[in-house]
Amino acid sequence: MKIRNEADVLINKLLPFVEKYTDSLNTELTQSSPGMTLSKSQKFWLGFCITGIILTSSINWAAFSRISVGLYKTTALSWMFRHSKIAWEHLFHLSLKIIFKVYCITKGVISIDDSDKKRSKCTTTIFGVHKIKDKSTGGFCMGQGLVFLVLITPKLSFPIGYAFHIPDPKISEWTKEDKKLKKAGVPKSERPKKPVRSEEYPTIPMIAKALLKIFVEKHPEIKIEAIVADALYGNAEFMDEASKIAGNAQVISQIRYNQNILLKSDKKSVETYFKNIQPIQKTIHVRGGKEVVVLIKSARIHVCAHKKKRFVIAIKYIGEKDYRYLAASDLTWRYPDIIDAFTLRWLVEVFIQDHKTNEGWGNLTKQPDEDGSYRSLTLSLLVDHCLLLHPDQVASINNKLHARTVGSLCDTVKVDCILSFVEQIIHSDDPESHFKQISVFLKEHFVKANDSQKHMNLNSWGNYQSAPSLKYKAFC
Repeated sequence: MKIRNEADVLINKLLPFVEKYTDSLNTELTQSSPGMTLSKSQKFWLGFCITGIILTSSINWAAFSRISVGLYKTTALSWMFRHSKIAWEHLFHLSLKIIFKVYCITKGVISIDDSDKKRSKCTTTIFGVHKIKDKSTGGFCMGQGLVFLVLITPKLSFPIGYAFHIPDPKISEWTKEDKKLKKAGVPKSERPKKPVRSEEYPTIPMIAKALLKIFVEKHPEIKIEAIVADALYGNAEFMDEASKIAGNAQVISQIRYNQNILLKSDKKSVETYFKNIQPIQKTIHVRGGKEVVVLIKSARIHVCAHKKKRFVIAIKYIGEKDYRYLAASDLTWRYPDIIDAFTLRWLVEVFIQDHKTNEGWGNLTKQPDEDGSYRSLTLSLLVDHCLLLHPDQVASINNKLHARTVGSLCDTVKVDCILSFVEQIIHSDDPESHFKQISVFLKEHFVKANDSQKHMNLNSWGNYQSAPSLKYKAFC
């Protein structure tokens, strides 16, 4: 894509913080991989896409073309995405290095979660689409599954790993058939055995471990103090291996109420064991802030499924009916510290909401095949990183003020782009002509004249009155 004169386009001249970000990415790339670099066109395209995602809340070449006032064609933008030799596999972790340096980050807690993105029922080209549970309706729909790792630090929270999850089709088919046979009363011995999982289709916990390993290998300078995750990750294999990968870090998850524990030679469920223990009422600080009163029971006990001792904590907020059960791998921690760390888990859900709402992943991410999905996802996550380096965000953090939300930063960027655009018109050689030219383009491409079905003009109007020949009917 050829870079043209800087005087004709809405976001031709990148905002300073975006330009600085792409320059920093290029510097990190050349330092980490001598001989590799981003060309001027690649840097501008990358910055243009980041700004376009912020302005349109989508990853949509047609929308990007419109905000360039037609200077960059949809085909040119798409070609860069598909064919330009950008080091996609390095950009994300190079971006992390920039954030670590700017904010002097050396430690943090990793929160793991998975999320779904709904897709069309009939899509055939988008990578990894499969049947997923629709939480809003309770039914099923087609969509993509994603696994995220988010690093929560004393200053900021941001994504550090991501991957798509695709269930093994053979196991999915077996599960479906097994449920039918079980419902029909067929004994387990007569039902087909579960097929061996293919290495091409790892489970969500397996993907999380792989992402954790990549992060540790690429960023050994970051100390992982703890790993927090929901009940999906509360099995022995994940907790032990994740702890080992992260340098024997604490791993905190949840176990089911009916999970068996062993006390001497007596086996009973976690719920039964804690039922006879008097709770302690304690005030905790949720994510280091709001004070909440909770009821707590705890014990270092042998969890049968894990074949070892875990620090199990039963916790219930005042007003709740049932306890939930946390399990921690490191027995040397105090229970208040385990609870405080686990409250950080919710921040990964805040990130996912921001990611879908403001960073282009909620609307029109239709790039087909595996490269299309991973590259568009990478672009949207680079937006998250880039916004962390916005001058307002850096100033807030450095001056020990509350960090700005992603939504407010996006609004600031939109206003800055409008002001830059107006300034561009004012300082052009012929402001009046330039303004008229831009006005015509905007009206043609941003305003669509749709035919209204509410008004009756051009439609035939009926004869809405009495018929003279039917006057006698009034006396019937």
